[in-house]
Amino acid sequence: MPANLVVGAQWGDEGKAKVIDYLSKDTDIIVRYQGGANAGHTVVVGGKKYIFHLVPSGIIYDNTTCVIGNGVVLDPEYFLKECADLEAHGFRVKDKVLISDSCHILLPYHRLIDEAREAGSSPERKIGTTKKGIGMCYADKMLRNGVRAGDLLDKDLLKSKLNHILEVKNQELVKYYDLEPVNPTEMYDFLLDFADKMGKNIVNTVYYLNSELEKGKRVLLEGAQGTGLDIDFGTYPYVTSSNPTTGGALAGSGVSFRYLKDVIGITKAYATRVGEGPFPSEILGEAGDVLRKLGGEYGSTTGRPRRCGWFDVQMIKHAVTVNGINSLVLTKIDVLSHYDSIPVVVGYEYKGKKLDFFPSQGLESVKPLFAEFKGWKDDISGINSFSKLPPLCQSYIKSLQDLVNTKIGIVSTGPDRDHTIIMD
Repeated sequence: MPANLVVGAQWGDEGKAKVIDYLSKDTDIIVRYQGGANAGHTVVVGGKKYIFHLVPSGIIYDNTTCVIGNGVVLDPEYFLKECADLEAHGFRVKDKVLISDSCHILLPYHRLIDEAREAGSSPERKIGTTKKGIGMCYADKMLRNGVRAGDLLDKDLLKSKLNHILEVKNQELVKYYDLEPVNPTEMYDFLLDFADKMGKNIVNTVYYLNSELEKGKRVLLEGAQGTGLDIDFGTYPYVTSSNPTTGGALAGSGVSFRYLKDVIGITKAYATRVGEGPFPSEILGEAGDVLRKLGGEYGSTTGRPRRCGWFDVQMIKHAVTVNGINSLVLTKIDVLSHYDSIPVVVGYEYKGKKLDFFPSQGLESVKPLFAEFKGWKDDISGINSFSKLPPLCQSYIKSLQDLVNTKIGIVSTGPDRDHTIIMD
């Protein structure tokens, strides 16, 4: 059986969790392949909201096994808290979640360094991180100076490795950041406590996933953030520290490319981003505040207000190209029912020349080129049939599909599972 992938086509927060939840009913295994606890996925079931950070949102279904892949950086404190919260709502978690033995462990000093670096950056160099230590953990991974989940299963190896790591890390903490050094014994006990609680869940997930696919199991890959925040293909340096795109899904899970079938891109009917960085379609001032309030655009993890803008065709075409997206999901179309006229960015101009692509540099200097679409001004919340949408709303959806030259397979008209249109 194939593996399918859900990927964000914008700067994250596109509504991936709802789509993953919708697809999970026909899936055996859901894999989170990158990111950390800064990512908040929100699912609404029967009017009740559930927020996920590290645990794949497919945990809601009894039939699924959830995997935290090798590309994730796992914060033990956040993970255990999330497990406890979900179990308090009646969901079985610890007996349904597997953790890759190659997954890197995010430690408390990663958060301290993240906070110190962001606080010490000049305004023009601030990235706008969530200060959760994600980037610092990925940096240690690349420096080959990190702790992996599998290390926790061998006490002697863990103690030796931790002593070596902290010998270097404490010099960095004290001399560079003027922070307190880490006590090796306390850190060792902290990790052993996590191993006692979750050690049986730490396995070789690369072997597990490919073996299960070989047996005919259905796998769904889910990531955090979106294409615009990809470390290689996003708006660098205002990006995340991993690859949310298709390449990152394969590298972060170990699933063989030969199993990958459908790549489903998620995009809002408008656009948002969190943190600093260029945003060609951004709506400034009071108009931006209006869209933010209409869409409830506040971070599910941090509560930070999201910057809001109009749908950007050039960006979605970039996401389609980079990810190999063969079907799009359009979310939050109901939010646009407020507008008489809906602008869409259909291209960019740079130094007087029209660009045919999403630029790697200079995005902050492009001039967005707009087209206007007439609004429908009818409340479409919860409609689950395309034919029941107002004709002008149908026209808007078809126009976006034509502009990005990619099929829109699903349209979301609200947060609940049932607020979903499956297109022909």
